[in-house]
Amino acid sequence: MKIMLKYILVVMGLYFTDGTPPLSTDPVEDSTCSLDNTSFSRNEKLVYKIYYNWKMIWIPAGEVTFTVKETGDHYEYDAKGITYSSYDSFFKVRDFYSSKVDKNTMFPVSFLRKVEEGNYFRYDSILFDQEGRKAVSYWGTNADDVVKSEYELEECMQDMLSILYFVRNYDISQFNEGESIPIKVFFDKRTFPLKVQYEGVDQNKKIKNLGKFRAMKFSPEVVSGYVFRDNTKMKLWVSDDHNKIPLLIESPISVGSIKAVLKTHHNLRYPLDSEVKK
Repeated sequence: MKIMLKYILVVMGLYFTDGTPPLSTDPVEDSTCSLDNTSFSRNEKLVYKIYYNWKMIWIPAGEVTFTVKETGDHYEYDAKGITYSSYDSFFKVRDFYSSKVDKNTMFPVSFLRKVEEGNYFRYDSILFDQEGRKAVSYWGTNADDVVKSEYELEECMQDMLSILYFVRNYDISQFNEGESIPIKVFFDKRTFPLKVQYEGVDQNKKIKNLGKFRAMKFSPEVVSGYVFRDNTKMKLWVSDDHNKIPLLIESPISVGSIKAVLKTHHNLRYPLDSEVKK
């Protein structure tokens, strides 16, 4: 439960780190320093059900909810991860992530993470100066007990939540099968340059309780460590329509495997045209 809910929000952001060095220290080349929002509405809401597989049994364990709201010149993204009440006595998880981005560039100006997982607590607040290429981090166990640090950034830096919405606005039609989307994310006081490989379109992907969809398939790069094994292949399916919403994520971990399945969607910007009609 701890592994699954702790990291699923990072997985939804299309990359993973567990405190080990990134796969490559070489910079990821990406000339995209701004994108227009063409994929999500100002009040979109997506809910995912999280499952853990142990000895061939898929156990529903919690949910992650993503919401968007528009405030003046900014979008605000929130993500909340919780365990079901039946699991709270075993291991209670209440995770909250929030990112505020500039509507004109789609890059973050601030990020907040508040984590409650059993007896573990983490508070992480970041202020981004994109023009000055700096980040100010407030890191501790809670808002009243933090250490302030300043870090130099590369240009065009995302946080672990904003990157999910940014890459949804990529024009995937320009990518060939096997090509990769470059990602640079500042998180845990470091920059992680990773890639997401595009693997083409699945014409008839079944999503539990929602039906079948035409879905673009991706393979995000992950970092091996105590959660992911070496050579782990994570799989991500995204709706092949203008919304480009994640439908399903599957990944083995060091013990068992996990998946996040889209449960409900609200206030999408476009019709979900990728759904395969019966």
